[in-house]
Amino acid sequence: MTIKPLIILPDPVLRQVSKPFERVDADLQRLSDDMLETMYDAPGIGLAAIQIGVPRRMLVIDLSKEGEEKQPLVFINPEIVNSSDDRSVYEEGCLSIPDYYAEVERPAKVTVKYLDREGKEQSVEADGLLATCLQHEIDHLNGVLFIDHISRLKREMVIKKFTKAAKSKVL
Repeated sequence: MTIKPLIILPDPVLRQVSKPFERVDADLQRLSDDMLETMYDAPGIGLAAIQIGVPRRMLVIDLSKEGEEKQPLVFINPEIVNSSDDRSVYEEGCLSIPDYYAEVERPAKVTVKYLDREGKEQSVEADGLLATCLQHEIDHLNGVLFIDHISRLKREMVIKKFTKAAKSKVL
């Protein structure tokens, strides 16, 4: 397993819409292992393939707490097929927008269809943190960042800050 470099805002790669996988094979399973290793190293609770520069529809999640046994989840070609009218608010962060957090309101429950690591079709009804995390990561696959769900003024300030930081690293 290999830890991959993370794509950081304002990199335009983060705005790409990811393409679905046609088949589940050993390369895809290796990619999911690399994504999990990268996510654990960061450390984070979710990672979309686009965040390591792979514009494909896959994400990994592990909501286990420190000291608990890891519970990695792999979602290939995930799709939200239902979402509740009830809303919930969580403070979200993102490995591609380090050290920035904001409260985001999203549907409280979602149903997601996806393929597992073996290529079997699955469905999960999620609420709480899992629902938020799935929506956050699926947004990544559609070129949407969590800052797109906050006020325009706050979003512009965050983008400006990260653009300035990226320019200073180039010099």
